[in-house]
Amino acid sequence: MIELSASSLGNRVKQHIHQPTQNNKQMDEISNALRSLKMPGMAHYWTTMQETRQHDSLSLKDGLQLLIQAEQDSRTTSRNSRLVKKARFRYQASISEVIYDGKRGVDKQKVLNLATCDYVRKGVSVLITGAAGTGKSWLGTALGHQACMNGHKVAYYNLYRLFEEIALARISSTLHRFFAKLAQTDLLILDDFGMKVLDGQQLLDFMEIIEDRHGQKATIIVSQLPVANWYDVMKGNTTAADAILDRLVHTSVRFELKGASMRQKSNIKSTETHRND
Repeated sequence: MIELSASSLGNRVKQHIHQPTQNNKQMDEISNALRSLKMPGMAHYWTTMQETRQHDSLSLKDGLQLLIQAEQDSRTTSRNSRLVKKARFRYQASISEVIYDGKRGVDKQKVLNLATCDYVRKGVSVLITGAAGTGKSWLGTALGHQACMNGHKVAYYNLYRLFEEIALARISSTLHRFFAKLAQTDLLILDDFGMKVLDGQQLLDFMEIIEDRHGQKATIIVSQLPVANWYDVMKGNTTAADAILDRLVHTSVRFELKGASMRQKSNIKSTETHRND
């Protein structure tokens, strides 16, 4: 039987007490180092591993794989959030929320094909038409949001607000830079096309935007007017109108939404809910 002196026993107790504290300090130093290296995903997961004691049961290889994956996921989430913010969408919508209804013109297979964002990579146009309240802008936004989730740069404009920005850029002599920025955007969503006839300069600007993007970058155009009536909006310059429609119509994916206004249905449902309350 081994006998321990009081001083020896005390030293062992102190070592036992201080060792976890020392380990925690080392773990915190690693976490802080990861943050200083701008690896917040790794730092967060490292802290989680400590709290769950997961690091004790993992090999170095497995632990590194988990940390790297956590950092990749964190960077993807941050990138997607920045892309959505810069897109300036009018609505909050996503592909997962789309209600498929062939009678309304929302074809499931067509939407799912677009959800792969292959059309963005190929520079294909999407034309969404229908009466007010049928969900045109919402569907366009859902497709735009999906593009952001796939790492694409998206810009959402009301068409006439876009013309206002173009006019300001022309006045400030930054028009070339503005058009170059639009041309580099992977997906440009133009809402409310056809609300009024395009004047001479607007039509020429619109033609330049479409020309720059044709076959290179994707464009979604949302309109209450059927595509067959688009020519009337651009009849001030028939040559430009022919060029624009030739580039948009023949190779585009098209949705013609039908049915009652979704806004009216939403209002009715809300009213009924309040009555039941």
